Amino acid sequence: MLAFTFPGQGSQRSGMGHAWVEHPSWEVVAEAGEVAGRDLTALLLDAPMDELTRTANAQLATFVTSLVVLDAVERLGLAPAACAGHSLGEYTALVAAGALSLADGTELVVERGDAMQAAADARPGTMAALLGIADDDAEAACQRAESDVWVANYNAPGQVVIAGTAEGIAAATVHAKELGARKVLPVPVSGAFHTPMMLPARDRLRARLAVTTFHAPEVPVVANVDARVHTDAGEWPGLLSSQLCSPVRWRHCLETLHGRGATTVVELGPGGVLAGMVRRTVPDVRAVSVAVPADLDKLMDVVAGTDDGQPVPQGEHLYTSERVVVSPSPGVFEPDVGLAALEATALAEASAAPGSGAGVTPGSVLAVGDRVGTVGPTDVRTPFEGVLVRWLAVRGERVVEGQPVAWIRTGGGA
Repeated sequence: MLAFTFPGQGSQRSGMGHAWVEHPSWEVVAEAGEVAGRDLTALLLDAPMDELTRTANAQLATFVTSLVVLDAVERLGLAPAACAGHSLGEYTALVAAGALSLADGTELVVERGDAMQAAADARPGTMAALLGIADDDAEAACQRAESDVWVANYNAPGQVVIAGTAEGIAAATVHAKELGARKVLPVPVSGAFHTPMMLPARDRLRARLAVTTFHAPEVPVVANVDARVHTDAGEWPGLLSSQLCSPVRWRHCLETLHGRGATTVVELGPGGVLAGMVRRTVPDVRAVSVAVPADLDKLMDVVAGTDDGQPVPQGEHLYTSERVVVSPSPGVFEPDVGLAALEATALAEASAAPGSGAGVTPGSVLAVGDRVGTVGPTDVRTPFEGVLVRWLAVRGERVVEGQPVAWIRTGGGA
């Protein structure tokens, strides 16, 4: 099962269009440029990095480049079973899924980029990546800063991005290091994206969303704000509006794709950052990045069943033998297991009898109805019989309703 993912702002590179100029899919650039009223050829071929880094340019350039790559993949006859996009990439995902036309998607991206640029100019902010820190510790660092700083992206286990004012970032960084962050890397942007500092941009984007035609997605699209699939066209304007001021739950989006059966996640667009996040978050899922025409052959090798001459592993992912247990409500997750077991990812021998529900660790055999943990006062019980492979949420993590918290391997289809 193929899932297509699309990168957001920050993946753009100067001259990134050169590899595609001779490809038939380059015609997408002219089509989008006519809608945007911009010379996108110059933007993708000649713009220096300082120009390409400006939010209004970065978003449009990344969006259009991803559409070129998408068109090239579609010309191969490949189609996704599900889609998702990181931040700006969510708009590309909606175009890929048929929920937005290319013209409407381009107009929205132009308005979004301009609105976010104006908000950042009016109130400058910045972002920083925290490495080696748990989600709840990153949240605690922001709270202890007592300043304008928030978690903006939950990218992968141990990788969280915070955003806010320069003073807020500096204060949160000190606390993050105290709480175990191994490294703090500044993100070269001038705005605090996905935080309340983007409220002026949200008001402006809402006006454009209100006059945009959305269609029911032809394939499932997982939303950034709640990591859930939304098939109702009427829900997407609100989701895209909320996304501007809410954290991107990318790690949870990947877990949702995995839980729905994705065996290969393909990143379409410049860079290759999302493929790396797949490997960190759901390491048993194959990750492929398509950024230049030469990558198309690599993708076809994977789809055809060979990758570097090796067969694609056959196993339960190709059937229906893997399930996720999801949270029944929002709240703080507490697994029925000791903290040390949370780090286990390998399948061990069964260590608990069916029906026990106690001392649940990776390798435990579970019966239908067994409790695997709690979210607040609510029990989280598995609707499946099988073996616990690994936890998808950690002790003390704040989860949303429907968020995967445990990965179960059942006996069917093996």
